[in-house]
Amino acid sequence: MMDGTLPETARPYRDGGVDPAPFIRPGADGQDTLHLMVQNVHCAGCINKIESNLKAVPGVTAARVNLSTGRLHLAWRHGTIDPARLVALVNDLGYPAAPFDPAQLKNAGQDEERLLLRCLAVAGFAAANVMLLSVSIWAGAFSDMGPATRTLFHWLSALIALPAIVYAGRPFFRSALSALRARNLNMDVPISVAVLLASGMSLFETMHGGAHAYFDAAVTLVFFLLVGRYLDRRARGKAHAAAEHLLALSAKIATVIESGGTHRPTAVSDILPGMRVFSAAGDAIAVDGIVRTGTSQADTALVTGESLPARIAPGDTVFAGTINLDAPIEINVTAAGD
Repeated sequence: MMDGTLPETARPYRDGGVDPAPFIRPGADGQDTLHLMVQNVHCAGCINKIESNLKAVPGVTAARVNLSTGRLHLAWRHGTIDPARLVALVNDLGYPAAPFDPAQLKNAGQDEERLLLRCLAVAGFAAANVMLLSVSIWAGAFSDMGPATRTLFHWLSALIALPAIVYAGRPFFRSALSALRARNLNMDVPISVAVLLASGMSLFETMHGGAHAYFDAAVTLVFFLLVGRYLDRRARGKAHAAAEHLLALSAKIATVIESGGTHRPTAVSDILPGMRVFSAAGDAIAVDGIVRTGTSQADTALVTGESLPARIAPGDTVFAGTINLDAPIEINVTAAGD
């Protein structure tokens, strides 16, 4: 599987989820494209694993994962690949995939953020209390604390730490289990192994009256890892919200030029690649495309952040969200909608 070839026993995606066929967009250049949402993508290693395996499949021309949004862009030569097998490959790598839906993506992100916050609260509470017990044990090592008292404190630490680790460690354990089922590794596998080994060894030592236990280290490790995971999730959420805000500022209606030359207002969601769109001076450009006729200047600050207008002429590429400043232009649409 790691050489990028599709296994003959790969589970067909349509047997376990939504058929991706209705979400495939044919391109004018003979390439089909598909956008997917992928889960469990947390680092550059995850991105490289997905992209390298997909690009190794004959016929695939592009595979790009956006870490902030969890969005996978796929492109392949028309008729050369069954897209359900590509989605099955992503699933088999340990990254559950589904056709891209901005609404579902937003809800999934909010649910994950709430789960991480609950786990963070539980781990923080447990870490603070277990650490207090550990300080007592450390202080007792230099005084007259007996083995029975020390073992009692270890059992109290286990009573607090183990349930907290089981609950708060779920984001790591689930991701690690998904990767192992796919016979792969990700960053959550060593994290889970370290936490489980530290907890298991500590429980073994406590049961046999050992002098050392490391419940404090295990639960504190989970706590600090959850801090990082939660902050990462928050940063992604803010980036996604900023992108949504920019999209909200873009045009919702475009003027389509029909075959007879008449102009017809059309919702951007109904515009398809290959159509011609008219943009008057002062209008927000509603689509991505190539200028067909007309010379003007465009305010691209919404897209690039550049405050100075950019000159656009026939053959130049324009993007949705920019403003046509000077003169009317006609655009051949290359992309529209979400």
